[in-house]
Amino acid sequence: MSEGIFAKNGALLSLWNEHGPELAIREALAPAVIQEAISLGSMVLLGNPRHGGVRPCLVGQPASVKVNANLGTSPLSSCIGTEKRKIEAASRAGADTIMDLSIAGDLDAIRREMLGLWTRPLGTVPMYSVGQQLMDNGRDIADMRPDELFGEIAKQAEQGVDFVTVHCGLSRRGAELAVKDARAMGIVSRGGSMLARWMLENDRENPLLENFDRLLDICLPNNVVLSLGDGLRPGAGCDAGDAAQWEEVINLGILAKRAHERGVQAMIEGPGHMPLNMVCGQIQGIKRLTNNAPLYVLGPLCCDTAPGYDHIAGAIGGAVGVTAGVDFLCYLTPAEHLTLPDEKDVFEGVMASRVAARVGEVALGRPQALAREKAMNDARRRLDWDGMQKAAIDPQKLAERREPHKNEEVCAMCGKFCAVKMLQGK
Repeated sequence: MSEGIFAKNGALLSLWNEHGPELAIREALAPAVIQEAISLGSMVLLGNPRHGGVRPCLVGQPASVKVNANLGTSPLSSCIGTEKRKIEAASRAGADTIMDLSIAGDLDAIRREMLGLWTRPLGTVPMYSVGQQLMDNGRDIADMRPDELFGEIAKQAEQGVDFVTVHCGLSRRGAELAVKDARAMGIVSRGGSMLARWMLENDRENPLLENFDRLLDICLPNNVVLSLGDGLRPGAGCDAGDAAQWEEVINLGILAKRAHERGVQAMIEGPGHMPLNMVCGQIQGIKRLTNNAPLYVLGPLCCDTAPGYDHIAGAIGGAVGVTAGVDFLCYLTPAEHLTLPDEKDVFEGVMASRVAARVGEVALGRPQALAREKAMNDARRRLDWDGMQKAAIDPQKLAERREPHKNEEVCAMCGKFCAVKMLQGK
């Protein structure tokens, strides 16, 4: 513990000393295994000491796959009461983290409120706050001063934000490739599009890329983990795997290594839309180019024609992605591409991603996942409904669906034709 990233990052060391034993128990991993993974950069420990009462979590192999829920206001729907209900829904559904992606209202007040309500790690995209300030004051994104962006990141680090999405790997060359290569959807990342506009309008390089060491200086004191954003992720399946996407991935791998060498933890954000047959190859390629850093993936969304059901399409891609090396799933909800999600959407989105994580972990033979599968199978064989409920990913859902026939030994599908009872001779 006296060498490597723990020696360079005092906040990380303190966090580990305080929470290491409980994290090891929760993940069913030996403390030495976790320490080694963090030291290698294949795992990160999310937790900013300034986030009061934060319950840190581990992201990266061989820890369990985590699930994030995106929340936040928009110019067409901005209500802190609604965001509170969405936080409660994310908590009930078992989200490991949330991200505040608010772009309307008093963003500082919203962020402080969320940090107070949510005791697990919380992430943000600081570029959104800068963009809102510019637009609300009648300024163009291209007028942004780099100091404004770095100042916002520093402020949020002091407020207690645990991880930040920063599009450091989006170079001017990458932006030009995305614009000029006739992508079907161009740039679909909000933060990525803002920075691309700034670069192209000002004929300058990305300030986050040029001044990466300044960013590291901001994040190190409070163990703010860098989520190196995929500003050029494909927004349509037919855009997946193009030159713009891979140019950014190469940059992200270089930057993640630089961050780790300075003592700043980093994870990589992965692709959005792609056909299912490309998922494994993309994930493995990204992991290879980024030195096996933890990979945080939106979806992947494996078809573009399922609005209203994108949480299902994303869960399919997510399950396959986990088998190929994904460590962290960002949910999609039934509202994706349509509207701002409500609390019901949030709950369904988290559950879909949790199912995807479980499917992937079962395929990988992860011991904790297999133990839950065995518990369910044993309970089903005994027609033990209490045991089934304990083993279920969503125990409340099982109870709700069984309620009309809860006094029956069998389910309402088969009744007296129950195959389990038939072979038991009962």
